[in-house]
Amino acid sequence: MSNSGVLTSLDARIAELAEKYLPLAAEMLKEAIRIPADYVDKPADQGGDPACGTSNHEFPRLDYLRKKIVAIKAVRRDEDAFFDEFGNLVWWVDDPNDGIAPADKKVIFIDGHTDTVKPLRAQWREKVGGVDCFDGLIDAGKVNKAFLKKELGYLPPESEWNRLIFGRGSADQLGGVVAAAIATKILLELEGEGALKGVIVRSYGTACEEDNDGAGPMYLVRKVFPTAAPELVPDVVILTDGTGCSKNGALGIYRGQRGRMQIEVTVTGKSCHGSMPWEGKNPLEFGGAIVKEAAEKYDKRIGFKDDKFLGHGTRTASWARLDTPSDCAVPEKFTFRFDRRLTIGETPEQSCADVEALDAVAAARAAGLQVDVSIPTYTEASWKGYVLNNPQVYLGWLTPEEHPAVQAAVEAYEKVITPHVDGQIGTGGCITKAPRVDRWVFSTDGVGFPVPKDAAIPGAARKNWVVNEVYKHPAMIGFGPGIEQNTHKIGECIDERELQHAAAFLARFPTVYAAK
Repeated sequence: MSNSGVLTSLDARIAELAEKYLPLAAEMLKEAIRIPADYVDKPADQGGDPACGTSNHEFPRLDYLRKKIVAIKAVRRDEDAFFDEFGNLVWWVDDPNDGIAPADKKVIFIDGHTDTVKPLRAQWREKVGGVDCFDGLIDAGKVNKAFLKKELGYLPPESEWNRLIFGRGSADQLGGVVAAAIATKILLELEGEGALKGVIVRSYGTACEEDNDGAGPMYLVRKVFPTAAPELVPDVVILTDGTGCSKNGALGIYRGQRGRMQIEVTVTGKSCHGSMPWEGKNPLEFGGAIVKEAAEKYDKRIGFKDDKFLGHGTRTASWARLDTPSDCAVPEKFTFRFDRRLTIGETPEQSCADVEALDAVAAARAAGLQVDVSIPTYTEASWKGYVLNNPQVYLGWLTPEEHPAVQAAVEAYEKVITPHVDGQIGTGGCITKAPRVDRWVFSTDGVGFPVPKDAAIPGAARKNWVVNEVYKHPAMIGFGPGIEQNTHKIGECIDERELQHAAAFLARFPTVYAAK
């Protein structure tokens, strides 16, 4: 236990209600996962959508969540749960009778994305057997246990598999959104005991994170924060992407992540008949040499920095398109992309310059081919029709360990989780008794919050934002159900007990932080 003192009755009540509402949380998560099944096989003229549930196709799921949040009384008034202009689901709670002016309250954002990667339904049925990507466990006797144990980073002992919820989005990251809904329900029920004193909790179920990391927050920092009153601008953001590690434990407290970007390389040559390749200039062969050299330089860590906490920068070829008249011709154009993860000290500009400087790029140009290196723009519209048109650069962030937000997270964990679990750090993906402070390997909505250091956001004054040489952002921490190594995989699942303890943490953190 930290120096925060003994446990209080509020700690006990929050933990008690989180356990009481676990069946409700599990029901909500299963339904949020299942909803696309009503649309993916239905013709478009009958309201169907084969991409339902993925980026920019979230509305049926969001509509369910909004209605359910109202129905379970996770907001004070129906109108306190709504959709913003971008398409994010927003709901908020506070205590209007705590005697504290809204501008003087601590504003806590709870963020979780509601889209998923492609479900790959046929592969689930084929490889997992009795599990469907939407309907979850449908026949326990047909489950390919060997496949799951090989595929997933962590599973509890088989005797506890009855606690697992399967389906696309279970670990990434619908569980975090559901936990936030249960948390605001608990906060309202316990406002008479001080659970909401001095705080405003604004929760977001964001759209389009998988395709365009941080899209929902990008909308906020571009269109809302510059003119927003203090009660609409966060002091702290809790990102509820899964913070579980298959080796070290579930429900970690994360305080940073690397950034990422897309680097697009277009090699334009000269097409000709494949029987006379000397008549053309082959962009696939020259482009392949660029990919090969880029991989070799990464393997040797040439041009990459390392950070002791966040890890080293990475680069990998991630996507390609070939423009060719036929498979018996020299192609006209070869376009491919690198997924570039940016650690501390790395910049998008230098990362592009490193690709421009490859010997294979110079060789292609010397041979008469055109090579263009650029950062692509995300131009897809959200389900509400909003187009951000942002460069595909997603900035990393790091909240110092000594920041009050991190310290409050450790204290809240010790108050409502530590007394109720027995797991040990380093023994797999169980819920650990001691809080674990770490960082993400993958990317989250947090990349949407950093803004230039000199950006004018009057409402952020006195909110103790984190500032570095170039950017500033609200203090951010990660805390959410789901094992990071289980995300995006066939057989994705979550231990429902993580929902209970995540909800308890999210309900306790706000007033612990407000007291700092």
